[in-house]
Amino acid sequence: MTTSSSSSSSGLEVLLSTLQNAGDIESTLNILSVLDELLSAGTDRRIFYMISKGGSEALLSALVSAGRSFSPNYTILLPLLHLLAKVGHRDRRIGVKAEDSNAVVLTLNLLQKNSKHARRAAACLWVLQVFCSSVSTANFLGENRALDVIYRLIPPYTTKHLHTIKAATHALAALLCTKANVRLAVSKGYISGLLRLYEDWHSKDTEHIAVEIRQALLRCLHQATHGTTGKQAFVSQGGISLMYQTTQTCLLTKGLESLVEPSVQLMRKCLPKTPLPLTSDQSAYSFPLPGRPDANLDTDVGPDESCEDSDDEDDEDEEIQEADSKDKEYDDDLEADLNKLRNRPDPDRPKESLAQYSFLCPELTHDFQELESGSEPEERSSSSSSSSSSDEEALLLNGSPPHQSRRSNARSYSCSSSPESPSEPQTSTGGHVQAAVQMESCDFHSYSNVLSSSYSFGSMMREARGETSPGDKEEEQDDDEEEEEGREETHHGTVVDRLLEEHGACIPHHRPKLYRAAAAQTRSIPGFSILAFPDFWGHLPPPGPEPMAPRKPKVQRQKVLEDIQRFLNPHDTINHVVFDLEDASPHCLSGSSDSLRFFSKFECGNLRKAIQIRRCEYDLILNADANCSQHTQWFYFEVSNMVANVPYRFNIINCEKSNSQFNYGMQPVLYSVREALEGRPHWVRTGAEICYFRNSFCSVQGRKRATFYTLTFTVTFKHNEDVCYLAYHYPFTYSALQAHLQVLQSSVDRTKVFFQHQTLCTSLAGNSCPLVTITACPASRGWKDMHQLRNRPYIVLTARVHPGEPNASWVMKGTLEFLCSSDPVAQCLREEFVFKIIPMLNPDGVINGTHRCDLNGEDLNRQWCKPDPVLSPTIYHAKGFLHYLSSTGRTPLVFCDYHGHSRKKNVFLYGCSIKETLWQSGSAVNTVGLKEDPGYRTIPKTLDRIAPAFSFNSCNYLVEKSRSATARVVVWREIGVLRSYTMESTYNGCDQGIYKGLQTGTRELEEMGVKFCHSLLSVGRNVTALYSRKLINHIDLDHNVLDHKSHNCFEDDEPPCVEEIEYSIGGCPTPDGTDLDSDVNGNTSSAEEEDDDDDDEGHKGVNHHRGNNRRSHQSRLKSRLFPGLIGQGSIETLNMKRSTCNRVSIANGQYLS
Repeated sequence: MTTSSSSSSSGLEVLLSTLQNAGDIESTLNILSVLDELLSAGTDRRIFYMISKGGSEALLSALVSAGRSFSPNYTILLPLLHLLAKVGHRDRRIGVKAEDSNAVVLTLNLLQKNSKHARRAAACLWVLQVFCSSVSTANFLGENRALDVIYRLIPPYTTKHLHTIKAATHALAALLCTKANVRLAVSKGYISGLLRLYEDWHSKDTEHIAVEIRQALLRCLHQATHGTTGKQAFVSQGGISLMYQTTQTCLLTKGLESLVEPSVQLMRKCLPKTPLPLTSDQSAYSFPLPGRPDANLDTDVGPDESCEDSDDEDDEDEEIQEADSKDKEYDDDLEADLNKLRNRPDPDRPKESLAQYSFLCPELTHDFQELESGSEPEERSSSSSSSSSSDEEALLLNGSPPHQSRRSNARSYSCSSSPESPSEPQTSTGGHVQAAVQMESCDFHSYSNVLSSSYSFGSMMREARGETSPGDKEEEQDDDEEEEEGREETHHGTVVDRLLEEHGACIPHHRPKLYRAAAAQTRSIPGFSILAFPDFWGHLPPPGPEPMAPRKPKVQRQKVLEDIQRFLNPHDTINHVVFDLEDASPHCLSGSSDSLRFFSKFECGNLRKAIQIRRCEYDLILNADANCSQHTQWFYFEVSNMVANVPYRFNIINCEKSNSQFNYGMQPVLYSVREALEGRPHWVRTGAEICYFRNSFCSVQGRKRATFYTLTFTVTFKHNEDVCYLAYHYPFTYSALQAHLQVLQSSVDRTKVFFQHQTLCTSLAGNSCPLVTITACPASRGWKDMHQLRNRPYIVLTARVHPGEPNASWVMKGTLEFLCSSDPVAQCLREEFVFKIIPMLNPDGVINGTHRCDLNGEDLNRQWCKPDPVLSPTIYHAKGFLHYLSSTGRTPLVFCDYHGHSRKKNVFLYGCSIKETLWQSGSAVNTVGLKEDPGYRTIPKTLDRIAPAFSFNSCNYLVEKSRSATARVVVWREIGVLRSYTMESTYNGCDQGIYKGLQTGTRELEEMGVKFCHSLLSVGRNVTALYSRKLINHIDLDHNVLDHKSHNCFEDDEPPCVEEIEYSIGGCPTPDGTDLDSDVNGNTSSAEEEDDDDDDEGHKGVNHHRGNNRRSHQSRLKSRLFPGLIGQGSIETLNMKRSTCNRVSIANGQYLS
């Protein structure tokens, strides 16, 4: 084997050496023939091997030697150029090598001399195309007038010399790969010329025999429009109009798909950048930050690299990179420093300051006197609890502190209690609490004629509202109006009571009146005074499964073409603003009589502007996160005044993520008030013709690297003049959480369940951040039972650090309800653990409808390393509480932060492992002797068995540098929690198991919260409880669940979208080596240029009879470059020159070893 390899190497080197030194024609031709046969018979590996042995240099040297003469011998030059094109296409440095050997200008001169000889010109063009793989070489050719020479070789439509014309077009496209050549082409008017050429070839090529030339012309235009000057020239010369017209023609003809997509991508790329129709990129909501005189942050910032899904592994680079480059970058992000992975940093605060968190562990000090006294649960001392449920509900519903203007209260936020220390449990409203009367008895944003067919509802709403314009509700009321509202409070309450009596649905753990009272105490930046009906009324999961939406073929193309038509015919669009968050005038809020009406000034709402484009089409603009100009993805708004059975198209035009599950079957959710009043209070998946793609909008102030994407979908409403709500995902508000906690507290069996609802701290805006303690009450006050209680391991669960991830709240809802239930597994868990739950780490962000950040404009899940006690109080105190537990010997057994993931399907965990991180990063650290507890995999493995939505193989346990400040990594590294996780729940659905092909709803999300609790049994001190007969019947381990299989983690990421989301890269396919090889092979046998051979010089002594060689396909494959067989004399000559390799012989045209 080694000998054979050595022989081949030596033989190839001999051939290359002989080629450079050959003195006669036949020897040169025979060597070229042998090389061609050798390279044609195998794969590209042979060519790369030849390149590594100096093959490119040898061919270039032979080319220079043969082309220098005054009268070059084209019998040698043609096959030499052909072979050089084939080899050079695979040599990344061919351009530089050509410059070094002085072959670039020589080839250009050969092209100029032979512009009338089609075969020779084509050969030179292919070689020049190959040389242009080097930017410097392409620029060098441009400086030597190569653009002019090649451009003149592209004539108007003709049927002659198509191979040469195609070669010239591809060579021109290759030259236009550099900015300098593009500027030169624009200055010479070549953009206009190329457009006219394309138009001519398109209109006259009725038989479609020159489709490849039309493709090549499109490629030239793509290359020429990479820069701003090229795009401007393209647009000014009517390029978009021409492309649109020709595309429409191609769509009507079969077989022209290869022209349609490049044309559409070219139009997308060249559409002029249009600033978003806003007054500023900054959010409409600003909040005065403590210590910062100006709340507005820097507007000229690039996209935050952390603005992806929590701990996920996706990136938002504008340019699409090669897969190996991405892998390398990802590996570079992994933490390879063993010391940083293994050593625990010092606490970020003195140990003495941790004592302030002791009150958050009431289970350690509570004396449980009621266990002996036998008193009723309602008679428990209020001092032992944050507040009883009944007292809290009465307080929320009946409390009536002085009525304040919402706007004035928003200005006084900075006067609220300092967030630098956690708040003690509150049993009174305090001066800052706002009364339920401020919500004006559930003042929904409904017009008097909405739902008029439902007489009771319509009449009650008209009666309650007094035909008040909804815009007036947003104006700051004067003192007289406030007094009048106070007088009408009782009447409004009666209306709501009647509404609930007649239409109210029985929704578990939801009380509309309690929700209204909780909402009245919620503080928002704009001072919301209106409730969204779905949040007040409640939601039940739809009765049946909701499959992922099938993607309509070429739906994105259809939408893009409609958008291009808008650009070409601006006078055909209405372009009327029908809603503006910053304009509270009645005219703007009401819109025209035949337009949809929009509204979003309610808790969690997000819609900044709505513009009517066509009769049934609207552009929607989302509001950036408060105090910044980024993170637009979450939406939640009301729409009304619709006509039934009419498709309405909605375009959300300023999304920021570079891809979305909306491209893979996900739908937005819709809630219909009419349907709810008829007994179907469901958020349902809706929308057709859904796609998500990059658009041509830019930021108002020209923020660098700002790239926006359009989410477009069509909704057909069922009812006339309904009031509907559309959202990115199932909303879950802060007020809903507060009301839910009160319901849970009132529903638990207090003789069995220890449930405490406390306040961790107050947020920047003065909203409380709740902390819930759940465990089992001791069997008695005896020492043994109390000792067992106070030595239970701790489980810490958090959620909703990112406001735009409400799926995390629904999972948390399932966890909370299960832990408070009478289920035997829940009872076992309560007896085994103490649960500390912070269900909403970012209340202000949730309230104000932000997607990613808190009011400080920062991602709170990137603040865990050194959280600011003033600007990030919830993170500061959550981390402080964890330090407190650790300092008292109660380091949590499990920490899990619930999140949502917008780019993947299923539910999965991210954890932390030293060994796996070092392995993946390629670290030189020897991990054989490195000991690590594998217990971090216990919970994921258990979930994979019991949770049908869970994918074990989607999990990973790598520690990345870019995620070093997330909760998962900091709690693992600094607090020392082995099982520190981020749990990611999809917005879309599952591609595995019993839920495969279905979108997840609130039922499945809540189920996931229950299953996570089940999995905790596997880490308890009494692990056998998982398998006890008492509990096994209460955990779903049926065969249907166990049969689901998780697939490989590398396959979990979505495949490329069926349509190109971006347009900056890959707009027109670049010819590969196979295409070029095919063209070169065709040039040797093309009948249309046979007459050229008559003028060739140097054909003496060479056999031109090709008939025998063409009788079999095998012969054509063996010798593609040469018209004749190898002469015997040449073979003898070669055999005399192969003294360095006795094992290589050439006979009868065969290469033997």
